[in-house]
Amino acid sequence: MSGMNYSSADDDELVKAARQGEFVAFEELVFRHRDRIYARVFSMTRHEADAVDLSQDAWIKGWQRLAQFQGESSFTTWMTRIAINLCLDHLRKQKRHRLDSIEEMDAESGGVERQMPVVAENPTAGLERAELRRKIDGALGQLTVEHRTVLVLHEFEDMEYKEIAKTIGCSLGTVMSRLFYARRKMAALLADVKKET
Repeated sequence: MSGMNYSSADDDELVKAARQGEFVAFEELVFRHRDRIYARVFSMTRHEADAVDLSQDAWIKGWQRLAQFQGESSFTTWMTRIAINLCLDHLRKQKRHRLDSIEEMDAESGGVERQMPVVAENPTAGLERAELRRKIDGALGQLTVEHRTVLVLHEFEDMEYKEIAKTIGCSLGTVMSRLFYARRKMAALLADVKKET
């Protein structure tokens, strides 16, 4: 396996090599997918330092649990689930210890902004879109952890209801009601944006 060209290998080949102890193959997987994992973690935690730490923890767990990866889903889906579960644990602990104010959460930049790069026809249009992303990100910050989680998984991860229920360990009905509430809350919070456009 040492003669393998890691950069041209597909994910499955890299996973196979990594499971045989080729750490360089795993490093290639990290290099390919770290931005996506970080973006998912950040969209849930909305805190840059936490997102960096949790992303790193996810990759460490990924390496430690590689033998458990059965290939039933893609490697990135599997890694995303590890990262999401770490986020959920972190957010539950955080909730028990302290409540972040909405003002503090709104002060954080990124999140949805990272997901939606600006291609500006003119500077004014770019500013308008940046402002819209800030409002969307601020609205996301006002959702509870539970509601934000289902919204992120469904909208950003394209996960189906059943998959979300399995990932976060709740019933299908709970996922549907949380998603309904999260969408309704986001619509209410962003109502002024529609009026302005």
